Amino acid sequence: MKDILVEKLREDRDLSDSQLKALIESDEHDAALMKAADEVRRAHYGDRVYLRGLIEISSYCKNNCLYCGLRAGNRNAERYRLSEEQILSCCEEGYELGYRTFVLQGGEDPYFTDEMICEIVRQIKKRYPDCAVTLSLGEKPRESYEKYHEAGADRYLLRHETADAEHYAKLHPGDMSLENRKRCLYDLKEIGFQVGSGFMVGSPYQTTENLIADLRFLQRLQPDMIGIGPYITHKDTPFKDQQGGSLELSLRMLSILRLMFPYALLPSTTALGTIDPMGRELGLKAGGNVVMPNLSPTDVREKYAIYDNKICTGEESAQCRRCLEMRIESAGYRAVTDRGDVKRG
Repeated sequence: MKDILVEKLREDRDLSDSQLKALIESDEHDAALMKAADEVRRAHYGDRVYLRGLIEISSYCKNNCLYCGLRAGNRNAERYRLSEEQILSCCEEGYELGYRTFVLQGGEDPYFTDEMICEIVRQIKKRYPDCAVTLSLGEKPRESYEKYHEAGADRYLLRHETADAEHYAKLHPGDMSLENRKRCLYDLKEIGFQVGSGFMVGSPYQTTENLIADLRFLQRLQPDMIGIGPYITHKDTPFKDQQGGSLELSLRMLSILRLMFPYALLPSTTALGTIDPMGRELGLKAGGNVVMPNLSPTDVREKYAIYDNKICTGEESAQCRRCLEMRIESAGYRAVTDRGDVKRG
């Protein structure tokens, strides 16, 4: 017997707020949701799972977000910055392993000027013209984004984290605003980036209404990639005693996103793999089609600690590509390393 709500969401790519609330708050639709999400992702992307080589370039951050282990106020954090040579070395290794997308991610670190970022991007594109370069370096002025794009960056990831201004204020210091975060995302789209956004699932003070607001904002933004994952606490933040997000709700939201945005690239995140040994496989079965193995030097991976107990060795290591491929195959999919551009329509 077909699940009417799930079928309506698959058909219309939308539901009313009350229908979304019913879907989000109950587990009775989960099996039908996951099945429909997998069918939709296979219709658009087949069994392909795109591997992105992640390079975490800096654990310094000028912001003081209450949930993040890299927050400026965390005096226990081990800080590091990769040099241009180290970053290019990571790309060289990744290219030899077959990766054709490099994701440069870091805290909002003023040390990395626009000129430095642009030079790194230019060098990557010069050495590996068949590769896509993705940046995830936080909020910047529009002029900075324009420079990055002109230098050759293809994509930019910036999670909005929560689309409700009141909720946003509970998670961030007073000098940050949801209005500016949204401005960044719309600037990036207008400039011509493939844009990724997303939100935490189960973050402190989050309500079902907040999650619905996230979905509505994404409908307006129409990003190319949507990254979500369970909120996980960090022992050196003001939220250290808060409850983390659940695997069940994270998978449910992933499936809802797949049905609302059939074209989107949806990562099965490291956070899913951190809260459950089979989390990323389950994320793929729930509609995910991207995995980002870590290409960062092994001696800094543990220092990029945005939350506690982050997995960063073994199959998370990009070097152990066959291990990762086998895990993806065990879930019923096929790992590919090409650029994997978005397929709208």
